[in-house]
Amino acid sequence: MVADTMMLPDHKTGRVRSGDVEIFYRRFGQPGTTPIVIVHGLSYFSYDWIRVAADLARDREVVAIDMRGFGQSGWSTAHDYALRTLAADVIAVLDGLGWEQAILVGHSMGGRVCLLTADWYPERVAALVCLDFAPDLAPEGRKHVANSIGRQPDIFTTVDEALAYHGYDPALPADAPMRLRFEAFLKPVAGGWQLRRDLHYRDKFRAVLETGRREPEKADPWAALKALELPVLVVRGARSNLFAAETMDKVRAANSRARVIEIQGGHNLADDNPDGVVAAVDGFLRENVAG
Repeated sequence: MVADTMMLPDHKTGRVRSGDVEIFYRRFGQPGTTPIVIVHGLSYFSYDWIRVAADLARDREVVAIDMRGFGQSGWSTAHDYALRTLAADVIAVLDGLGWEQAILVGHSMGGRVCLLTADWYPERVAALVCLDFAPDLAPEGRKHVANSIGRQPDIFTTVDEALAYHGYDPALPADAPMRLRFEAFLKPVAGGWQLRRDLHYRDKFRAVLETGRREPEKADPWAALKALELPVLVVRGARSNLFAAETMDKVRAANSRARVIEIQGGHNLADDNPDGVVAAVDGFLRENVAG
């Protein structure tokens, strides 16, 4: 492993083999209390969680991963992005680091992956935190995600074009955090820049837009949530368009162990309210996870 050379909180990077890909991770902190694994959402990658990970690593190790097909992790040549496979990737990271158990923190799609990992591998998970994720997705947010990803071009000719496509000012200065973020989430290819997200995901959403039909769920996240017997924190962003406020009570009803709270911010909590995320997770862990 080598130290990250960017102007970011100090951390190391590494990779572990999982099936047909290598999973990239960023590692923060030193051994202490139960370690944390952070899993990003569909429009994000480990880079987005650097600040949160560093702040959570005051008394423990924290690893933020790039899921297969994202960031600096490998793309599956077989397009194997099944939820069972994504969960197995999380366990491969734990095995590679020599961790018997970890606290799983998942945002959005990463929350789905972490929830199912906790259901399928309960002996490996000490606690679960879902950030702006509930099994039911609000229609407004679902439609926005389908359009944003499904209409994504193969290649952006410039970083400015990628910024504009995603709703950001293409005139952002060179040192603007969001420009730096997109430069990290793009890779140079012939003709321009490509998002570090397998186009398989784009093509799935494009098919939904063209046919109006979504693939049936391969797993039941509500059943998984109901079955969990470990500490669970579910955090909604108050301005989220993907996690409807009324779904909070449905989550509480599904599992009486689940603590369900709301904090300021939209769906992108790592950018909107990183301090609020850290405070919520820290407080939950102090009260619910010993050691």
